[in-house]
Amino acid sequence: MPGKFPETLEVAVPLPLAETFTYGVPAELAGRILPGMRVTVPFGRRRMTAWALGPGRQPDRGDLKAVLEAPDSGPIFPPAMIPFFRWTAAYYKQPLGEVIKTALPAGTRLAERTVYRLREETPGGGGETPPLAPDEERVLGLLRGGGKTFAGLARVVPAARLRPLLSALERKGLLERSTRLAGGSGAPRLQRWVRPVPGVSPAALPPRQEALYREIAAAGEIAVAELSRRVPRAAALVRALERKGLLERFARRVFRDPFGEAILPDVAPALSAEQEEAVARVLGALGRGFSPFLLRGVTGSGKTEIYLRVAAEAVARGLSVLVLVPEIALISQTERRFRARFGERIAVLHSRLSEGERYDQWSRILEGRTPIAVGVRSAVFAPFPRLGLIVVDEEHDTSYKQEGGVPYHARDLALVRGRDHGAVVLLGSATPSLESVYNVRRGKYAELRLTRRIEERALPAVRLVDLRALRARRGPGRFLSDELKQALAETLDRGEQALVFLNRRGFAGFPVCAACGEALRCPRCEISLTLHRAEQRYRCHYCGFERPAAEGACGSCGRREIVPLGLGTEKVEEALRGLFPQARIARMDSDTARTRQGLLRLLQGLREKTIDIVVGTQMVAKGHDFPGITLVGIVCADLSLHFPDFRAGERTFQLLAQVAGRAGRGAQPGRVVLQTYNPEHFILQAACRQDDEAFYEAEIAFRRELGYPPLTRLVLIRVSGTKREETSRAAAAVGDACRALRAAEGGSLAAVEVLGPVEAPLARIAGRSRFQVLLKCADARLLHRFLDRWVGRRASLGLPRPVSVELDVDPVFLL
Repeated sequence: MPGKFPETLEVAVPLPLAETFTYGVPAELAGRILPGMRVTVPFGRRRMTAWALGPGRQPDRGDLKAVLEAPDSGPIFPPAMIPFFRWTAAYYKQPLGEVIKTALPAGTRLAERTVYRLREETPGGGGETPPLAPDEERVLGLLRGGGKTFAGLARVVPAARLRPLLSALERKGLLERSTRLAGGSGAPRLQRWVRPVPGVSPAALPPRQEALYREIAAAGEIAVAELSRRVPRAAALVRALERKGLLERFARRVFRDPFGEAILPDVAPALSAEQEEAVARVLGALGRGFSPFLLRGVTGSGKTEIYLRVAAEAVARGLSVLVLVPEIALISQTERRFRARFGERIAVLHSRLSEGERYDQWSRILEGRTPIAVGVRSAVFAPFPRLGLIVVDEEHDTSYKQEGGVPYHARDLALVRGRDHGAVVLLGSATPSLESVYNVRRGKYAELRLTRRIEERALPAVRLVDLRALRARRGPGRFLSDELKQALAETLDRGEQALVFLNRRGFAGFPVCAACGEALRCPRCEISLTLHRAEQRYRCHYCGFERPAAEGACGSCGRREIVPLGLGTEKVEEALRGLFPQARIARMDSDTARTRQGLLRLLQGLREKTIDIVVGTQMVAKGHDFPGITLVGIVCADLSLHFPDFRAGERTFQLLAQVAGRAGRGAQPGRVVLQTYNPEHFILQAACRQDDEAFYEAEIAFRRELGYPPLTRLVLIRVSGTKREETSRAAAAVGDACRALRAAEGGSLAAVEVLGPVEAPLARIAGRSRFQVLLKCADARLLHRFLDRWVGRRASLGLPRPVSVELDVDPVFLL
């Protein structure tokens, strides 16, 4: 083999680079580096963490760079996942290193950091210190406390001024820089334990030492922290016994507890006939190769109990189980159900965990300590070496699609993992996606149906209310009809709970100037700000820009006559408090449930019935099971109906059918008051009847006529930049390149349709102008062949550096 290394190693680096890289493995590391391990490598002028993929390619030259170190004793993801990572990178046209970085807990990544320190000797051999400016004195003062990174210094000195200051101080010889690998905040937590030294008998000991020694000997081994709780000044006594050679300390790994409160075990209920049939069919496929199922059951039909029964059998057969839910709000409920059935044998994976907790949960799965993982979208990368069952609950939910970064769809990746592992994949929903129903019709998935609620409970009765009749009213009467107010009063009188749904948070989503009529808009986006009255701030829900409400001057005329028009959950909550002052009212949206603790308090209040009325967005509408809720009021059913997106009708149907299904899941019958400006609209009528078959037939005909998924496949090319005209020209170049490729290749690639470029419906977000080109083709393989050729030509377009081009394969949102 050319070169000086006994082995070569292929690695992926966490950078947006399409290729992988080959390094030489020095003799001292030969045979020690396994696929899936972290390694430290030189990359350009820095060092960074990379991931070992296996033996590298045979080098053409003998000048390979060497792997510097391997910090781990074993892989941090199973080697069996490497083909899955490669498939994901190839399908979504993303760098392999970025895919792996997305999959792993953030705490596992190390990166090089520059550290600034004072020089030990002043320049000039002890002569006078050169004259310093006040800012330079300030930086030196900060460094007298020890070395600091640029980020640490920038907390005190603005970054724009800091760089030239550091350069000037370095030229004057007053400071020096060095590099180190930092990050990796996820690390094992070790706890100190003690035990008697074997074969050593204590001689005469002072009474307190003797008593402590006996307690340790009786336990065999014990945590020092536990010992300190039992015995005053235990730490000092332990040190004394250690000095006498009677005790030895050792470290034991402990896992951070992400669960909180204990859960009592449950008793599995009797299954209905439909549930028994579904369980039997899934168990018949378990362990017999890849088998995708669509579990299509009305709300309240007991889909979760089917997941639990099948999971129990998979675990009994020695198989691992992965359960995906669409949102963190559902984690608590699903986690409770699985913990009640399986105890502490589950792991959870979601973004509300600390880095340390997420690292621990990842480690428990990797080390085989738990056979079941429950998590949101990113849990599809859970490091199980062998999966027998994958459950995707609420499979239709758009939250499974990652926006930004690697734009993967967790439901689709779950099917790929299931295929790779020969596992059963169980997709569940009361309102399945058109893609999944289409795949059932084509014979790709087997269908399981649950047509009745458990215990034969009736679906809620739905009353449609025409909001057009309320237009002349003022105040809450414009959005709270007499029917809804009466239904709320009756529900409260019976001691039952109600859910009032509006899929828009904040107080007012359209503040306008009464003087000139202009909306108060985000300076970085082409969208109006939303007033959040509880915090007295205007906020943009797209880029996060905010400003105090006290600064609400009109950007056009400068007047302060801002009128808060529009509607949000805060305004609904305020109106309900005025109408029902004795009711216990809570609001559940992403403002009130920002933390895990806040979310858990809200869910606990609903379970324990300390909340009479909950006002919520879609966070509370999907998948939750609160038997005390007998009334659902939908304030305005039309908010998402007319979005400029071909999926707007599907999302509206799913959301309304799901939120209506929260009513009447207990012993008492439920009812729904659905307020709308379009009471005759087919989608609203179908949602009221929970008639997904009628909706599917009408919607699939619409999609077929226009050539949209699931009958075709899409790729969205997003072009964005800070300057609109420059971005527009770049988007035109992208569109021209796509058409030129289509014309040059001819043949089958002519089947790829190129639409655009056009300005995106949300034309400006976070200060960046946005254009898009849409590619359509009925054949996914042809579309990916086209993309591979286009990606190869992209570098030759010569696009300006400030312009970014992003590919979104199988986009869910076209805004």
